[in-house]
Amino acid sequence: MADREERWSMQGATALVTGGSKGIGRAIVEELARFGVAVHTCSRNEEELNTMLNQCKSMNLHVTGSVCDVSNHSQREELMDKIHTIFNGKLDILQVNNAGGIGPGWKPVTQYTSEEYSNLMATNFDSSFHLSQLAHPFLKESGRGSVVFISSIAGSASYPQGAAVYSSTKGAMNQLARALACEWAGDMIRVNCVAPGFVNTILAKPVTQNEEFHKQIMSRIPLRRFGEPEEVASMVAFLCLPAAAFITGAVINVDGGHTANLS
Repeated sequence: MADREERWSMQGATALVTGGSKGIGRAIVEELARFGVAVHTCSRNEEELNTMLNQCKSMNLHVTGSVCDVSNHSQREELMDKIHTIFNGKLDILQVNNAGGIGPGWKPVTQYTSEEYSNLMATNFDSSFHLSQLAHPFLKESGRGSVVFISSIAGSASYPQGAAVYSSTKGAMNQLARALACEWAGDMIRVNCVAPGFVNTILAKPVTQNEEFHKQIMSRIPLRRFGEPEEVASMVAFLCLPAAAFITGAVINVDGGHTANLS
């Protein structure tokens, strides 16, 4: 077994983090980069991406980026072509689905259009599946590949109402992680999910702006607060460390005890 210093180090590793210009994705980019990981990230918004890259540069973090809409099939392929060039065909960490969203918002299934459904599936699930496919040879070449999906507690609990399609994409992602963990173990690739509860990002605004709903949610969280992006990022980083080498196929909630308190 590696010594303690090696087990808690990612110095020299490489990572692709999607949706890294803000929120949880941004926190993950910075967390991994502070561990000495060379990180490439992407965003649909070029202005936000450039602002983030400049700020990382000012902190002496090794972060590069490119514009990509991960819901677009051809742009995902272009992104992985860039990764092949940047990291010379080897990738240690694939961290995906920070670009995921709630789609048209909290509303009943009967009000979803086919276009809204397709767009949400493409952004949240199709991107994770396809990027994993594309990254597989690079992760295998690494000999220590780690894939971490950002799921949600909504993937295992039908809560709150109005999030059925969103919850379905996250439930599918959880199962994909379990299946790939078994299928790719022989390639020395670990696959896990981090499932945040309510976190202080733009996705939480519909909750925080509704006083009654916010009060209801808060009453079910034992720690009586929403999480911060950095608290999700720390779990992602742990799962990528050599110290977590025996963890694969796991879905780990980072939710202040929320799911433990759901009846």
